[in-house]
Amino acid sequence: MGELNRRALGRALSRAADAGVAEALHTVIHAPEDPIRRIALTGAPGSGKSTLAGALARERLAAEATRRIGVLAIDPTSRYSGGAVLGDRIRMDGDDDQSRLFIRSLASRHTAEGLADNLGALIALLAAYGFDEALIETVGVGQIDCAVRELVDTVVLVINPESGDVVQAMKAGVMETADLYVVNKADLPGADRAVAALNGRGGAPRTPGWEPPVLTASMDDAASVRRLSEALDAHQAWRSEAVDQHETRRRRRAYMLLALLQRQVQRRAETLGPTTDPAALLESLAADFRSFADLVRDQGETRDHG
Repeated sequence: MGELNRRALGRALSRAADAGVAEALHTVIHAPEDPIRRIALTGAPGSGKSTLAGALARERLAAEATRRIGVLAIDPTSRYSGGAVLGDRIRMDGDDDQSRLFIRSLASRHTAEGLADNLGALIALLAAYGFDEALIETVGVGQIDCAVRELVDTVVLVINPESGDVVQAMKAGVMETADLYVVNKADLPGADRAVAALNGRGGAPRTPGWEPPVLTASMDDAASVRRLSEALDAHQAWRSEAVDQHETRRRRRAYMLLALLQRQVQRRAETLGPTTDPAALLESLAADFRSFADLVRDQGETRDHG
């Protein structure tokens, strides 16, 4: 295992996060296939995702001496100030193994689905720097936090102990997103009710053939974190046999292309403003679609002849 150049990786992640549509598009089209395992922790704010992510990373590093894990922790960007707290790095810093664990907080910026701009490119960078796993902690927007499933292999939905009644009210989308359910802070009252509600949730699983298990976790119970890690391994092993990896890569690339197109259209709409004549707005949007299609075609030709 080579030495990790943390400063170079940090600079590369900053450039990728700041990349405009054209530069990000180049990465989407030209990024090589990578074997990095992608795990997401999602769930409502206050469910303890950051603490659980740190404990899970420690457990997985201890289980395999050569494993490298990159944590991308996404914090919400204020609609008013444009800033983000970026507190996940602070909460996880005590877990930072300088040789095998890299933690980066990201602002959600333009993305409204619990993710961050150019997230696919950031994961590809972790793979290029020799990381075996990417652990993504989403903003935690609750009922609409479904988009992450297009970019990762395993989605872990983290639930509060007091969420027994809330589980019943959750929209199908976020429930069907999960491959694993974890009732966190399971030493607190209400954990049994939350587990029972999850076991009785009904609905279709994210992927036919895999029944998402319901687990509990507590930071005072190392064995519970170990069970979660083992469940992640079981899901990854199942995916390697049951899921078409070529189709997975195609869907991920399509999702990233659509996300970039949405950014371009959103920027155009914000530039023109709400008082713009509808015909002029549609004409401008059509021009954006055409220019984006030209970019995709040009990048594809460059790749084919590169």
